[in-house]
Amino acid sequence: MTIPDDVLIVGASVGGLTVAEALRRKGFTGRIRIVGEEPRPPYDRPPLSKEVLIGRWSAEAVHLRPAGGLDELQVDWLLGHRAERLRLDTRTVVLDRGKALSYGALVIATGLVPCRPAGFADARTLRTLDDALRLKQDLQAARRVAVIGAGVLGCEVAAACCALGKQVTLIDPGPVPMALQLGAELGGHVAALHESRGVRLRTGVGAARLIGADGKTSGVELTSGEVVEADLAVLAAGSAPATGWLADSGLHLDDGVGCDASLRAADDVYAVGDVARWHDPGTGTTARLETRTNATEQALVVAENILGGDRRYSPIPYFWSDQYDTKIQVHGVIAPQARIRIAEGNPREGRFLALAEGDDGVTAAIGWNHPRGVRTARRMLRNPLPVGGIR
Repeated sequence: MTIPDDVLIVGASVGGLTVAEALRRKGFTGRIRIVGEEPRPPYDRPPLSKEVLIGRWSAEAVHLRPAGGLDELQVDWLLGHRAERLRLDTRTVVLDRGKALSYGALVIATGLVPCRPAGFADARTLRTLDDALRLKQDLQAARRVAVIGAGVLGCEVAAACCALGKQVTLIDPGPVPMALQLGAELGGHVAALHESRGVRLRTGVGAARLIGADGKTSGVELTSGEVVEADLAVLAAGSAPATGWLADSGLHLDDGVGCDASLRAADDVYAVGDVARWHDPGTGTTARLETRTNATEQALVVAENILGGDRRYSPIPYFWSDQYDTKIQVHGVIAPQARIRIAEGNPREGRFLALAEGDDGVTAAIGWNHPRGVRTARRMLRNPLPVGGIR
């Protein structure tokens, strides 16, 4: 395999930055260019729904590296530019202003875009730092907040709004908050946590549309016909891989950029992070993970493979969520049919370690304010990606 002289990275978040840093650490001296749609330098996204929203951190505090650290990478930054087309035949990426960039190796790290259904034009979303700063400003005047979607992001936004003294309603068609991530039993503990802080839950029912006039929200109409009063609505009910610019590229697109086990989408083209759907040969399934840890781990694999390696990616998935004074940590995959066993602690006391068990053994370790226990239990995971655990 020929090692390229130049690497083009599309996406200036943690995945793209980590690829560049790993290449330099491994001695790559060629040209690296990073294209980012936002004009800001790389920043961390998890704090947006927590520290930034409640005002604990400034915008500068979420920057992934100080300016000097970025300079040391010797990267050509093209921030404030959007990739519009990939041409595999000419090995070029065309930007929004018509400029074409050639590449020796290409890394796609464009992440996700929020989904906004019809009827929710005035709802706020939270994906970028600018979104977080805008929502923080809007919350100053809001009294009643409706959060639509009770996944990880929605639950964290609800917790932040509650901490700011707002009346919060959390809406989700699932049976409990975080049902897709944790299952019904553990999601029930999340429900109890929010209700203990005064959050009103509307689960088992969806949001149909916003109610209001002249750009001002007065409520959310549910699919049941009920109206939840709110003067601010936050839409946290879904996102999609940012692959629109790749529509006619010839790459395989199926809820993400299709990759092999080495995260290779085509010759000298790789994908990392939320946008990457890769094949796991051990299970015969494909997977796409939306976690910060996944983005950084995939970036390390891609950097190695760009430099001639053939490393395969087979992770033990990990995510965490901070809500109020509770830290939820999950190593592995909780399958819908998993049996949940409390191994240490007691849910009533707000601290426990749970294990998700399938026919082949433990598939996930879940810590609820129990970081030591969940780290220890991680070694019990026999199958990082059980068949059917992740599509």
